[in-house]
Amino acid sequence: MAKTVLVTGASAGIGKATAIYLAQNGYNVYGAARRTEKMQDLKNYSIKPIALDVTKEGSITACIEQIFTEAGNIDILVNNAGFGSSGAVEDVPMDDARYQLEVNVFGAMRLTQLVLPKMRQNKYGKIINISSIGGKIAFPLSGWYHASKFAIEALSDTLRMEVKPFGIDVIGIEPGGIRSEWAAIANEHMMRISGNTIYKEIAANAEKATANMNLPEPIVIAKLIKKSIEARNPKTRYAGGFGAKQILAARKIVSDKLMDKIIMSQMKG
Repeated sequence: MAKTVLVTGASAGIGKATAIYLAQNGYNVYGAARRTEKMQDLKNYSIKPIALDVTKEGSITACIEQIFTEAGNIDILVNNAGFGSSGAVEDVPMDDARYQLEVNVFGAMRLTQLVLPKMRQNKYGKIINISSIGGKIAFPLSGWYHASKFAIEALSDTLRMEVKPFGIDVIGIEPGGIRSEWAAIANEHMMRISGNTIYKEIAANAEKATANMNLPEPIVIAKLIKKSIEARNPKTRYAGGFGAKQILAARKIVSDKLMDKIIMSQMKG
């Protein structure tokens, strides 16, 4: 029987591309997001759109219960829902910081908690956590986003060891730059938060540096996710997208202070 997959954040970008690609390759796919109106076209691929707000317990439990009722279980969870809240650490309101962690971390982990019992019962499961190269390296004006992805990296490591004895794999996906609405939203937020503060110069330069990048399409990551799901002995992490492998390799060998200088050199007008 076809494996049942839940892909969160399926209304755009990596989530939407992943839902479509997996459905085209024989998986029984549920695509979940708040913006259900942006998922109606997924029905053309036999994907079942489902409403999900990962910051609301009732929405999370209703989503999981609906899939369990209809499909019996969830074999693969792709924790993709997330966004980037940019702005200097000093400027970002604490409510915004909490919401960033609520969406990117706590929502993903609550979904994970709810799918694990059936996966354990079936002695099979895949938890795919969409992290980022920003879970290994931090850039200025994205501190809370990086905090959320560093957290996902740590939780993935812990989970992987905890659930491996039950036949469940936990896999981290670390995208670099990918063509999507993500960067535009993050930049808009950054300029609104820090565009008129003491950090306005670095904010303007950061916006300029990311405005016209030639980035690959999200299908690059969708293919990486499928590869990780189908690997007999999956890696703990897969990286792809613009600059991902090069940046992660540099991070392993370059000192913190030298990396700071390299990053900040790109933030000058």
